[in-house]
Order: sequence, then structure tokens, then C-alpha cells
Amino acid sequence: MSNRIEWRHLRYFMAVAEELHFGKAANRLFISQPGLSRQIKQLEEEMRTQLFERDNKTVSLTAAGAFFHDEVKLLTTEFEKIKLNTKLIGSGGIGKVNISYVGSAMQNVIPKLLLDTRRKYPELKFALQELDNAKQIEGLLSHKIDFGFVRLDRVHRDLKMAPVLTDTFSLVLPEQHPLSKRKFKSLTQVKEEPFILFEREYSSFYYDIVMSIFDAAEFSPIISHTTVHANTIFRLVENNFGISIIPSSLALGYNMKVKFIELKHIPQRTALSVVWNKKNKNPVLKNVLDLMLD
Repeated sequence: MSNRIEWRHLRYFMAVAEELHFGKAANRLFISQPGLSRQIKQLEEEMRTQLFERDNKTVSLTAAGAFFHDEVKLLTTEFEKIKLNTKLIGSGGIGKVNISYVGSAMQNVIPKLLLDTRRKYPELKFALQELDNAKQIEGLLSHKIDFGFVRLDRVHRDLKMAPVLTDTFSLVLPEQHPLSKRKFKSLTQVKEEPFILFEREYSSFYYDIVMSIFDAAEFSPIISHTTVHANTIFRLVENNFGISIIPSSLALGYNMKVKFIELKHIPQRTALSVVWNKKNKNPVLKNVLDLMLD
């Protein structure tokens, strides 16, 4: 980047790009509108391309401006993280890690990670957010998330993934359901019952594995409800809206009137993986990943 482009030019550009109005952007930045216009013109001259289309009534981004906006947004997000981690390190902390996860990771993987990390890096701070697989990938690519826990078979080329848990599946039944672990022989015993499943959008890879379980049992399930939340599945099962199949690790940590039958004799398994952006510059990310994957 040329020495003639300063950080203020990027701040001014982002304000105009977000407001699409020079007057509103100038008020937001506490500068005069003519002064803002001069700064944007200076930036465009230095970039040797037009970033905004202007007329008397409207302002819009050009194709080059839209590209520049997305890249500057990534840059400013990364810079804010750099400032935060620098402040934490300078004040005696070690940094902060933003983690996203699908629900099952909270049952054992994340608690173990937090305990292990606290022992080795007691000042490390975590921000945790439950998100579906697709939103996690978006967050990782935009550098809003440092690493996530997903159920996917492949990810974007800028990301890296490693399995952390291989899980069996379990049948979920209402507490008073007549079928018990002792009486259970095969899924054909419940083929006439409605099933409540995770939506395909949760993970098409995971969904296809579950469907293969039904294929092996030689019947197509009656699907009454779908959701992306395990808690919703358990509440619906508890209230006799159907039964379900879930990763067995989800059976932990819920106090509801449901029971579980582990399908440990079927070959299907589901993997929970940690995923991160290979370009992530968070200085403590490598330490946490090494601790988890060692």
C-alpha cells in the first residue's frame, strides 16, 4: 500500500460505503462534507480507480469499490483483533480466542479444552458462540471466529480441519416408550413412528449418514419435524411428537423425560472436527490447537 494512503482514508471510505451518503458519513466521522469528499477523491486518485458512483441524489459502490470494501472490512476486523490481543498481552493477559460450535461439542470436547487450557494458559480468555455449520464457515472465512467445531466432511480451501471425536449414534425415545435397551433388536421396530431429525442444512454430510442408517434398516423414515437445535429435538420427543437419532455425545447434559438407546452395533459413525483459517494471525491460536490435537 502506498505511503500516501493512511488509516484515516480507509475509515472514511468505510463510512461512506456503509452509509452510501456523504452527508451522513461526514456527520458520523465528525468532519465536514467537503473535507470528506476531498479525502475520498484523494483515495481514488491514489488507487487510480473510481470507488463510488455519484450523482445529485445517490451514492453507490462501483465493482472495484465493492471489492475494496470487502477487503478493507477483513483488514479492519483483523486489526481490531490485533489491538485487543496486544492490549491483553500488555496488561498481563495472554489473549482471546473466539470459538464457535455445534451443540454436541459442548457436552465434553469444549469443557475438556477449557479445563486443559486453564491449567496451561490461565489468563487466556474465550468467547463461545453456538452456530450451525454454515455460519461457522462464514465466520471463519471473515476472521470473526478463530476456530470452530463442525460436522462436515470438507471445508473451504482456506480452512484446515482435524477430527477430535468419533461418535456413535443413539435412538432418542420418550421416557415412557415401551421399547427398552433390553427389548431393542433393530430400527425396524420403530419404522412406523415419526422421526424428528436435524435439518439437512445443519450438515448435508451428517444428514446423509443418518439416512444411510435407515437405508441399512431397509425403510424410509416418516419425518415429522426438523430443526438445527438438539434441545428442540429433545423437547419434541419428550412431548411425544416423535422419536429421533442423534450423536451419542448429545445424550449428556440434558435433564429431560427422554431415554437413549445407543446404536453401537451399526457401522455408521459421525465425526466432530475442529476447523480453523490457515491465514488466522491470532498469536495464541496455535497454542490452543497444539494443546487440543497433541
